[in-house]
Amino acid sequence: MASTITSLNRNIDFRRAYSRGKVYSNPALVTYVARTRAGICRVGITTSKKIGNAVERNRSRRVIRAAFRTALPQVEGSWDIVFVARSKTKYLKSTQLETIIFNHLKQAGVIH
Repeated sequence: MASTITSLNRNIDFRRAYSRGKVYSNPALVTYVARTRAGICRVGITTSKKIGNAVERNRSRRVIRAAFRTALPQVEGSWDIVFVARSKTKYLKSTQLETIIFNHLKQAGVIH
């Protein structure tokens, strides 16, 4: 059971999640999930310039991170999870994103 959020930092880790992971999409969020052998759950969040200016991108990342914190205690196993913000993300609150993240992680088998 994971207790803290460890970040994905390297580009190769993001690319591995994109190529080998399963994809779950929603108009507000895209989630890539890949099983790893690292023994920890690592999370990466990406926001492109299509989202908006720096303030809007940072808010999107902050809201995604806050929404994922509620799901973190239920994560079982070691996973690389990448959340990709979409243009609708900046208009949502973390409680609305929580349901989306729970649905994606449940479909992926990360949460039971």
